[in-house]
Amino acid sequence: MTFDVAGAAAGAVHDRSAAWRFVEGFAAAWAEPIEPQDGWSRADLAATEERLGVELPEAVKEALSLFGKRPDLTSNQDRLLLPSELRVDDDVLVFRDENQWVAAWATALGGDDPEVMIKLDLVDKTEERWDPWLPRFSLACVEMVLSEALFRDGAETADRETSEADVSLLRDNFALLPLHSPGTRWFAGDDLVVREDDHQWLWARARTPDALELLVELLPGDWTTEY
Repeated sequence: MTFDVAGAAAGAVHDRSAAWRFVEGFAAAWAEPIEPQDGWSRADLAATEERLGVELPEAVKEALSLFGKRPDLTSNQDRLLLPSELRVDDDVLVFRDENQWVAAWATALGGDDPEVMIKLDLVDKTEERWDPWLPRFSLACVEMVLSEALFRDGAETADRETSEADVSLLRDNFALLPLHSPGTRWFAGDDLVVREDDHQWLWARARTPDALELLVELLPGDWTTEY
């Protein structure tokens, strides 16, 4: 099964229903199709709202109802929180934690599909703040599913330090995705996705062994293929 990662991501930038279609399409092609039992019930989410004393944004409820019980899509490295774990911090809703607790992601509580922010865990707590991450929660879900695909056990994954040649090689061989979270760039090709972090490290996921071989040919270097 093929899936146009670049085309679907472009649609997700402006339309949250397109973001959910991205997640469904990517899951079907790169993992397993999403099933009705893969989401939390609206009763579960209503109980969370009662516990927190806030109304969850509609996009949050839609995402958790669609794929909130699919850790293979959401929690291979960092972790999407369960409804019982969602928390309010500084009047924002924390929905995801970094795997070593050095960062957390949150979304604003106003609007149907609000912005997403990130906060780093610093030694000097007075310096901690919520910084912009992505403009819409649904778009952050697209980025989350792609990021977690890079770390799925048993998948065709690879990583290495960036080189000077990578700037032009990425541009020439892959499509730049419109996911502009701070410090990262995303690229996609046929059965390949690549994330560049801070111009320092490349993380890649291939859908097939042949695609992984193609990656190494297109971007030669000292790849590690066992995460």
